[in-house]
Amino acid sequence: MNSNARRQHTAVAILNWNGLKHLQMYLESVVVHSTADAEVVVIDNGSTDESVVWCKKTFPEVKIIALSENLGFAGGYNAGLNQIQADNFVLLNSDVRVTANWIQPVLTMMDQEGYSACQPIIRNDSDPELLEYAGAAGGYIDRDGFTFCAGRIFEVFETDTGQYAHNREVFWASGAALFIRSEAFHSVDGLDDDFFAHMEEIDLCWRLKNRGHRIGVCGNSMVFHLGGGTLQKISPFKSYLNFRNNLFLLVKNHHRVALYPMILRRMILDGIAAFKFLSEGSTPLFGAVLKAHRDFKKELPAMRRKRKSEIDACRSNSSGTKRLSYNYTGWYHRSILIDFFFLKRQTFQALNHEKIECQNPQK
Repeated sequence: MNSNARRQHTAVAILNWNGLKHLQMYLESVVVHSTADAEVVVIDNGSTDESVVWCKKTFPEVKIIALSENLGFAGGYNAGLNQIQADNFVLLNSDVRVTANWIQPVLTMMDQEGYSACQPIIRNDSDPELLEYAGAAGGYIDRDGFTFCAGRIFEVFETDTGQYAHNREVFWASGAALFIRSEAFHSVDGLDDDFFAHMEEIDLCWRLKNRGHRIGVCGNSMVFHLGGGTLQKISPFKSYLNFRNNLFLLVKNHHRVALYPMILRRMILDGIAAFKFLSEGSTPLFGAVLKAHRDFKKELPAMRRKRKSEIDACRSNSSGTKRLSYNYTGWYHRSILIDFFFLKRQTFQALNHEKIECQNPQK
């Protein structure tokens, strides 16, 4: 075990909102497999069920941070983590079952390889041989801003045969089980409250990468995620957040290209998806895309200001010079839509890996 990792104070923070059922199913595994290496904290997002009472009675060793209202995923974590003193945070969904020795391999990897954020391998708790939607074996992003994972592209999930059981640098790490240095988290002011939920961890990772940080996946640690515990994967509300927040993500962080041509291209692709939903009889999903675009346009001036602030912050981080330290490792210089739907390349291993950017800067 790495001696530096042993001395670090790590806090596993679980955000809860009316999640008694999930806490009853999953919190025990976290307590049993984490308390030797970390403090376990439940951040309660203004719950009205009995989850806080149950936690205090069943696991008195778990620290409770009670917020007065539901601030969303981003706001809830920001408020809760501001009350925790630790070297490392682990943002863990309430519907995640962890395994023995899941923490130390990740911390050791982060120490040895210089990562600021990292995730374990994430399998599906309902079908444990499959890699899971929210993170799988590490996150990537294509030229149009569509996100995907090693082991999961759209709704195709790979069986985990150990093909990703090695440490790798990726573009983003999943918020379902996100290890992050507290100093790095606070240096970029945490998660963006405007996202409310969904893709806020990708935004966080991208902001870090724009400052030269590295994001990884640890192949020697595994957790199991139920998934869809808070928002159903195909719910109109989640689809709304998905489309709106993906546009937020691009405006704020994609500094390599001109802003408006990028937005126009992406909104056209979203429109195609919307009419596909409509042709399949999914009127609520069609409406979700329209609503997402409407609200994005309302928020565009604010996002443009954030984009400018991000560019200024990155320049400041690079000693004020024009040479910025953007780290685009994990960027896929092709369209995942074309690969998946037209070329039928539906697994990560089938993609053209020569088109995946790889910098691997040395510490």
